[in-house]
Amino acid sequence: MSVIATPARQSTGGTSARTINRIVIYGLLALFALFYLMPLFVMLVTSFKTMEEIQNGNMLALPQAPTFEPWAKAWGETCVGLTCAGIKGYFWNSIKMVVPAVLISTLLGALNGYVLTKWRFRGHTLVFGLMLFACFIPFQSVLLPMATILGSLGRFGVTLRNATGFSFGLGNPTVNLVFVHVVYGLGFTTLFFRNYYEAFPTELIKAAQVDGASFFQIFRRIMLPNSMPIFVVTVIYQFTNIWNDFLFASAYAGTGDAMPMTVALNNVVNTSTGVVEYNVNMAAAMIAALPTLLVYVVAGRYFVRGLMAGAVKG
Repeated sequence: MSVIATPARQSTGGTSARTINRIVIYGLLALFALFYLMPLFVMLVTSFKTMEEIQNGNMLALPQAPTFEPWAKAWGETCVGLTCAGIKGYFWNSIKMVVPAVLISTLLGALNGYVLTKWRFRGHTLVFGLMLFACFIPFQSVLLPMATILGSLGRFGVTLRNATGFSFGLGNPTVNLVFVHVVYGLGFTTLFFRNYYEAFPTELIKAAQVDGASFFQIFRRIMLPNSMPIFVVTVIYQFTNIWNDFLFASAYAGTGDAMPMTVALNNVVNTSTGVVEYNVNMAAAMIAALPTLLVYVVAGRYFVRGLMAGAVKG
């Protein structure tokens, strides 16, 4: 005789399968999270240990006598190359580089996306295609051409200084890095804003034009106030990429007092003064990572929301 499953049995079986699936999924996610966060945990606990405890203890053990001395030494005393004044100066170098680079590239990307979607011109698809192509150019392939351009700008800055007394920052390593990151990030920021504005109602733009609003009035009063989700995405993306950049930083500002945090951190780790102070090195690495961690903690929940905001049109 055949056995016919009752609805109650089918419901029980479906519930059990869903429970097993959830256990497997959440178990794998927890395992991956543990694997991913383990280096951060080791860095954090090591930065609060004394050297004696590091040499005699377990790498994964919590500090028995937590101390902030490694953090203080990393900030104000550790040697970066031949200079033993800590990483504080290089930290502010990165701030001075990242903030203007992020703001300029984000605003220019918003303006480009606005033009490419709401003020289309003949050849706009080609222009967008070329900017999209720029996103896939490897960093290494632009090092020499960019160095040539920066050298020309530096010579022009010298000419301006001789003629007017001001070079306007041309030739300054920090200004050079801002220029490089704005140029290289413009393709990505344009892509983000173009896709977001593609789903923005064109009728609002036409209504504003009928009311006599100009190009920049529409951009400032209509587009920008409604662009907060994609602004958050772009700022997080650009901030993380620029702050963590090492290739451009080492190529164009790799020596002297103007080098950013990533290059200084590399010099801290590679500076040999006898005993390798792992706690100080880990504290310096944590200080270097704090700004990006803070950005993700504060605005991370808006990141996926902003990415998905322009994914569906209508």
